[in-house]
Amino acid sequence: KKVGASANNFLSNASFSSIKIEIQYMPGFSPDASALNNTIAFLNSFINKSSGITVVQKQIASSGKSIFSLSDVASVEQQNRTVFNTGNQLGVYILITDAAYTESNVLGVAFRNTSLCLFGKTIHDNSGNIGQVNRTKLETTVLEHEFGHLLGLVDIGSPMQTNHKDAAHGNHCNNSNCLMYYFSDTTDLLGFLLTVNFPAPDANCKAALHANVGK
Repeated sequence: KKVGASANNFLSNASFSSIKIEIQYMPGFSPDASALNNTIAFLNSFINKSSGITVVQKQIASSGKSIFSLSDVASVEQQNRTVFNTGNQLGVYILITDAAYTESNVLGVAFRNTSLCLFGKTIHDNSGNIGQVNRTKLETTVLEHEFGHLLGLVDIGSPMQTNHKDAAHGNHCNNSNCLMYYFSDTTDLLGFLLTVNFPAPDANCKAALHANVGK
């Protein structure tokens, strides 16, 4: 299904009372533990899941590629994903690649209703060294931004209560300080993160989530 199609299933406790996140990463690109903890806290601040969130992680084989297309990402998911919706559990898949995206400035992408990808090499190349943004901060922002899309932002499953969509950049917020601003999944984000703390959804994005049964 399309990104955002399961927004209400994420936010509501009605159909699914728990979420299981499957993270598969290529060698050398395991998720930053603090970024993962931050993202779980972020999700728990908006979703209603009486049985909580669990995470499983597994290293998978290197892609052998330096560039990944969206079809490459989808192919890896198809070959390796094991966690799906079962009973009252909503399944989520996160892939972290050892390659860059076809658009070299892209750090992450939400590509299906319960699927997202982080381009690990691009994130590592642009964080963690002297003069670069902190890796935890960068990875947290990209993860939370992509989950924002799965939660239906902006206007792809969680209806806007006030029009705040950035027409020039598709399903993104028009507030440059918001987590859902367009540059939060590209290297355009780097300079911004050097001067601010972790960006969060703004009032308009929060209102959309709340209207779709989010906290």
